[in-house]
Amino acid sequence: MGIESDSGGGWGVARGLVVKTLVLIGGALLLKRLTKTTTRWDHARLVSRSLSGEKFSKDQASRDPDHYFNFRMLTCPAAEMVDGSKVLYFEQAFWRTPQKPFRQRFYMVKPCPKELKCDVELSSYAIRDAEEYKNFCDRPNDQRPLPEEVVGDIAEHLTTIHLKRCDRGKRCLYEGSTPPEGFPNSWNGAAYCSSELSILKNNEIHVWDRGYDNDGNQVWGPKEGPYEFKPAPASSTGDMFSPLNFPLQQSIEKRIEGSFVLRE
Repeated sequence: MGIESDSGGGWGVARGLVVKTLVLIGGALLLKRLTKTTTRWDHARLVSRSLSGEKFSKDQASRDPDHYFNFRMLTCPAAEMVDGSKVLYFEQAFWRTPQKPFRQRFYMVKPCPKELKCDVELSSYAIRDAEEYKNFCDRPNDQRPLPEEVVGDIAEHLTTIHLKRCDRGKRCLYEGSTPPEGFPNSWNGAAYCSSELSILKNNEIHVWDRGYDNDGNQVWGPKEGPYEFKPAPASSTGDMFSPLNFPLQQSIEKRIEGSFVLRE
């Protein structure tokens, strides 16, 4: 009787020690995870993932059809540079004609240089033969240009945006803009252009591209605010065919001049 009691007591003590040990180990692992430092490349990877996918400005066009179109933005990974920088292919089209993009770019995403006070550097480049890349993201992998071909087709540098993590409590994850002096641009009478970008927590992208002449007058781009691109819910494709989304072609051509840059 006494032996059984001692044995049970010993097992109870041992079990208690095991439980305490597991709790301590679990706590240490949780603390390590909570205090883990986010690396510069972690930021770049998060920005790349947030930019990728299919997004539409449908909601904004519904609210304010006089100033915004329903555009489709499509972005996907295309290659990786030797230094680890991600190359994304980007195209934009009217939602009704996704097979005819009017704007095509390569984005290069990498950490900001250490001397700059930012987290991610996002640069846009022209494509050497843009026609070869139309609907790149919609094609099967074996029908796309190879990564080494992508790298070889990166043409002139267009803009660079320096993104910083947003302050705690804000809707955005990252936000940034081009330098105050902007970048050279000659489309529609412009002398230079500027760009502002915000990446929201729900993968929504706000982008505000504008062109200015030598006197500082805005000559292209929306004046009311940035374009708001939201990921399209899988069930939303049906309601995109509402009468609101079928403006007259002549109305589109008239409004397009002052609404958004189509080519730089």
